[in-house]
Amino acid sequence: MQIAAIIVSLVLAVVGVALFARAFLQIYGFVRLGQNVPAGSRTNDWKDRTVTVVREFLGHTRMNQWGIVGVAHWFVAVGFYTLVLTLVNAFGQLFSADFTLPVIGKWAPYEVFTELIGVLTTLGIIVLIVIRQLSKANKPGRKSRFAGSNAGQAYFVESVVLIIGLAILTLRGLEGVLRGVHSYEVNFLFSYPLTVAFRGLSTGTVENLVYLVAMIKIATSFIWMIVVSLKTNMGVAWHRFLGFPNIWFKRNAKGEVALGALLPMHSGGQPIDFEDPADDAVFGVSQVEEFSWKGILDFSTCTECGRCQSQCPAWNTGKPLSPKLLIMNLREHAYAKAPYLLAGEDKSNVPAAAAAEAERPLIGTAEENGVIDPDVLWSCTTCGACVEQCPVDIEHIDHIVDMRRYQVMIESNFPTEAGTMLKNLENKGNPWGLATKARLDWVKELKKETGIEVPVIGEDIDPAEVEYLYWVGCAGALEDRAKKTTKAFAELLHTAGVKFAILGKEETCTGDSPRRLGNEFLFQMLGAQNVETLNAAPVKRIVATCPHCFNTLANEYPQLGGHFEVIHHTQLLQHLIDEGKLLPVNPVEGLITYHDPCYLGRHNKVYTPPREIIEKVPGLRNEEMHRHKERGFCCGAGGARMWMEERIGKRINTERVDEALSLNPDIVSTACPFCLVMLSDSVNGKKNEGAAKETLRVVDVAQLLLESVKADPAAPEAEAEAPEPVSS
Repeated sequence: MQIAAIIVSLVLAVVGVALFARAFLQIYGFVRLGQNVPAGSRTNDWKDRTVTVVREFLGHTRMNQWGIVGVAHWFVAVGFYTLVLTLVNAFGQLFSADFTLPVIGKWAPYEVFTELIGVLTTLGIIVLIVIRQLSKANKPGRKSRFAGSNAGQAYFVESVVLIIGLAILTLRGLEGVLRGVHSYEVNFLFSYPLTVAFRGLSTGTVENLVYLVAMIKIATSFIWMIVVSLKTNMGVAWHRFLGFPNIWFKRNAKGEVALGALLPMHSGGQPIDFEDPADDAVFGVSQVEEFSWKGILDFSTCTECGRCQSQCPAWNTGKPLSPKLLIMNLREHAYAKAPYLLAGEDKSNVPAAAAAEAERPLIGTAEENGVIDPDVLWSCTTCGACVEQCPVDIEHIDHIVDMRRYQVMIESNFPTEAGTMLKNLENKGNPWGLATKARLDWVKELKKETGIEVPVIGEDIDPAEVEYLYWVGCAGALEDRAKKTTKAFAELLHTAGVKFAILGKEETCTGDSPRRLGNEFLFQMLGAQNVETLNAAPVKRIVATCPHCFNTLANEYPQLGGHFEVIHHTQLLQHLIDEGKLLPVNPVEGLITYHDPCYLGRHNKVYTPPREIIEKVPGLRNEEMHRHKERGFCCGAGGARMWMEERIGKRINTERVDEALSLNPDIVSTACPFCLVMLSDSVNGKKNEGAAKETLRVVDVAQLLLESVKADPAAPEAEAEAPEPVSS
């Protein structure tokens, strides 16, 4: 028994280590196929990056948001790394059954730690196995986050961990017999019952069992190593190693997720000069090797856990996009094509499968044998749920937008409805194509309704006299429902005595929608124009009612030389309430539920101010929807989807409104003009169907606050249909 155990264990160990080293080199070579990134962008602040890795691993910061799953995974992950000495001890036991590690082998703290982590790792993997069984991939209604994952690979990995955990505990029980443990002692904290069970066996039998179990533990470990070495695209296994560098090289050194600003376009590691691009500049991504090396590392690291998929609004409404499956498909394509790319100019010895993979278009229908279907690419709302949830910090949105950029700027291949929006922006500076002077219509309406005059910088007021520049935004100035928010906010600022002004006709679209659609050139053009205008009219601070404008001004214009202090209107309103400059005293009765705009919440972490405003309004009873804050559900308008029709599955805004209606609210509130339009459209549809009460209102928090602040609040107007054609 002993000789057989030694031979089997050593052979598997030698083969496993050799193949594992080769696999690491292969993965390194695959990752290097990606394009360079700007110098220092992924390696700056190495101390912060190291702290981030330690914090995210030891704290399991993303995983522990999922309760028992995070706790169970923590013990499995910690056990994988800290119980490696039990493998060393098992090798020693092959040669001498009573072998213990020198110095620490019988040290009580070490043995207690081994037993504790061994038991908790075993229990942890059992919990994870049960959870996977309760949410099988074939669960109807797309309810399983494991749908599309490689179930066989997951079962293999889970079985390996379970076998090793049981082997560790069994060996501890056998060690107790050989060490003559006849009563409970702390060194055998959990394994003593096994010692009691084995105590009646002869010494020879116990020794043979040690050889057998040690061999099982070693063989299982190195069979796992051999299998994953031969299958370098097995993310469920390789994330244990690749997760650390993927987190270390994440976009933000201090640990913030890759949301907010999009990355500027680069080619070959250098920024693209859109006024005079290089002849060989690559615009976006049309082949897998045109992703950055961080992108290839992202694909390699995906563990197929499906948390991104479970939170994705597109997937949850029957659309073909699953962030998980998109990353998996890119990984499979990259690894299958790698031999072709690594072969250099001489392709004569390239395997036929790799050559065939190289012929596949990155974006294409099933008939075209494309890697990513166009419907997958254009279903994304860039809401950020996938990036927020990913435990290994994969940057899904960056990769999706990079692929969109090529399709829009080089192929001119994108949903036709979005073309109208782009033309209107190019010609009129707003998505609706309305005349520039229409941006001041709401000012005239407000003066007629209230007598309040809103000054325009450069015409009515000097910038030095202004506390805040109010960035109205296209929707806030031109869309009828959004204009109600604009006028309410302006009236509140006037009531609070805040000196503010607007740019009026000098304001143009910030470029959020074209940038997320993939038209980086148009974004650069609009952004440069706005930055020049803002720098020419220097103001202290900017406040915006649109989260998309807020995000672009605050996070993306620094890429264009525009560095401004920008806040959202809910933040300013909360501040004015706290200072006593706004006093909500009149009750606004009813049950209210608040919808988090993605670009205010997930992208910019503004969750508290809107809720505090609602809390300060007397009469309102707030109840949260099931999906809120970090797990809030998109309205369907982001990522330029505002301007594209939903032809597949259930409308995202309808799904969100159904969730709101389950609470039977009197008011659905939000803090974004896009969300206001999308939710209003769906609520109006529900009213027509008789599925929502006629008194249900969809309003911005600023409108609610104004109702409460005004001494003689007017009866709230019924929501009007917007005359402009927008997607719902």
